[in-house]
This record gives sequence, C-alpha cells and structure tokens, in this order.
Amino acid sequence: MTNAIGGRIRDGVVAAGLAPLDDAATERLSSYVSLILRWNARVNLTAIREEDGIVSRHIVESVIVSSILPTRIETLLDFGSGAGLPGIPIAICRPEIRVTLAESQNKKAAFLMEAVRVLGLTAKVHSGRAEELRVHFDCVTLRAVDNMVAAVSSASRMVAPGGWLALMTTAASLEGLQLAAGSGFDWTFKCPLTGSDGRILALGQKVSSQA
Repeated sequence: MTNAIGGRIRDGVVAAGLAPLDDAATERLSSYVSLILRWNARVNLTAIREEDGIVSRHIVESVIVSSILPTRIETLLDFGSGAGLPGIPIAICRPEIRVTLAESQNKKAAFLMEAVRVLGLTAKVHSGRAEELRVHFDCVTLRAVDNMVAAVSSASRMVAPGGWLALMTTAASLEGLQLAAGSGFDWTFKCPLTGSDGRILALGQKVSSQA
C-alpha cells in the first residue's frame, strides 16, 4: 500500500507527464525521502528540508531525468552525488544501469552507503573525489555541485566516447557549462524540469576526444 510520501511522489510523476511508477519503485523512493528527512536533521544533505520540497524538487526532477536518459546507457557516474541526487532515483528507476555515486564529503558519503544498504541497491559509493576514478562512464550526471564550471570540465573527461554528459542546471547557466565541457560535445537535447523555475536537463553527447 502506498504511504503518504509515496502518494505525493506518484502524483508528482504523473503531473510531470510520465507514466506512473510501479509499487516497488514508489516504495523505495518513499523510503529514500524518509532517510533524507532523518539524516538532514544532523547532516546538511540538502538545503530543502520540507517533505513536499524534497519530493517535488529532488525526487520528481530525478525521476524525469531517469526517464529521459538514453536506453543504451550501461554505466553512470553521479559526480558530486551529495544526497544521492539524481543517482539514487536513477538506480531505482533504471536498475539496468550500473550507478556509481561519488562524494568527497565523508558524512554525505556515509549517508549514501546507508541509503544503498537500506534500499537494497546495487549502486556503488566512491567516498572521495570523482576525479580519482580512472575509468570512463556511458553517462556522467551533475547537479548542484560546488564550482559547477570546474566540475563540468573534470566530468567531461570521464565520459566515454559516444557517452553523455547530463547537466541539471538553469537555462541562464547552460552556455557557460557547455563551454566548460569543451568542443567535443553535441548538445542537441534540453528539457525543462517541471515546476522548477527555469531549471533544465541538458544532454551533451561526446562526439570528439577534444572534450
């Protein structure tokens, strides 16, 4: 049976124009919100502390991203994952993707490890700087990372040829981030994130090693 948080998640997803989530995904996302609310009392996971805001701004936006990412993605890095956004909802909604959550702040990394354990996810947590990972990924996601321009520059080098850089940002910031990614990306897709005051998802495909 869907609880109150799960009901808000399901309603928000449908309001965003997506197909309803199945019961298992809804239950996991609801449990994830409960974890964020509990840990946020002692660890600053997110500036948004109200349940409704976490559902609408964090969870629904991340579910939108999970629905848009190309189907052929097999590996994904959530660069500077923080509270696990959008990486954990992607791991829940797209279980075929092998997700790595990279977070350098120890307390946030500890939260990610607990969330992965409690939710029964196969996602991996890298407790350290994402740049330390010497592998490439089919997709790298970034959202609300400190010094976003520098982070995008680093993340762009971790995208495999033909892979994707997925930026959750604002329309006003996009041009600067595209410049930071380098000339080797083809930015052919962007989508508004429902009800988020100018926030968008921009997808850039790596078409050249110059990036």
